[in-house]
Amino acid sequence: MPQIPEKVHELTVGQLSARSGAAVSALHFYETKGLISSRRTSGNQRRYGRDTLRRVAFIRAAQRVGIPLATIRTALAELPEERTPTNEDWARLSATWRTELDERIKQLGRLRDHLTDCIGCGCLSLRTCVLSNPDDVIGEQLTGSRLMAERRKS
Repeated sequence: MPQIPEKVHELTVGQLSARSGAAVSALHFYETKGLISSRRTSGNQRRYGRDTLRRVAFIRAAQRVGIPLATIRTALAELPEERTPTNEDWARLSATWRTELDERIKQLGRLRDHLTDCIGCGCLSLRTCVLSNPDDVIGEQLTGSRLMAERRKS
C-alpha cells in the first residue's frame, strides 16, 4: 500500500484510490452521492482531504455489512468537517446500526436454517413456507402457492 507523506494534506483521486483500495469510479460515485467531497484545482482536478481516507474505509465497511448508501450518507453528515473522525465518532455511528444489524443476522439465520427444507420441498406453500410467509401471516387467508386469491367468475 503506497504511503503518503505526512506533509501532504490533500490527495489526488489516484492517490486516494491506491491508498483506500476503492476504484476511481467508486470514489467519483461516492462523491456524486454526497458521501465524500473534494475541492477542484485551477486545472479542475479533484483534491481530497486526508480525512477522506477514513470516510472511504467507513463507507466500504458499512457497505460490506449491507448498510444502504442513503443511511451511510446520513451518518457521515453527522461527522465533523475538516478533521479526521475520532474513534468515538465512529463508535457513536456504528452503535446506531447495531439493532438493524442484529435483526439482519436473525433473518439470515432463519433463512439458513430453512433454506434446505424449502428448496428440497419446492412447494413454496404460502401456508407453511417460512421463507415466503414468515410467521404464517398469509396461511390463515388462503393456501397453496398463490399470492392472490383466484378471481370469482361472474
